[in-house]
Amino acid sequence: MGTVVTALPTQTLYVTVRRDELRQLKADREQLLEQVAQLRLQLAQVQLPEPSVTR
Repeated sequence: MGTVVTALPTQTLYVTVRRDELRQLKADREQLLEQVAQLRLQLAQVQLPEPSVTR
């Protein structure tokens, strides 16, 4: 058996973020969300079965 570890109560961490830092974080987040959407679209296109070509 492993060691039993007691759970500690959750702690809240307060940080200070400047407005310009927050603006940059939001811009980075938006860019990452766009990249995720683009990659999901590419993945969906790759996973689609290719139409069979009949002659």
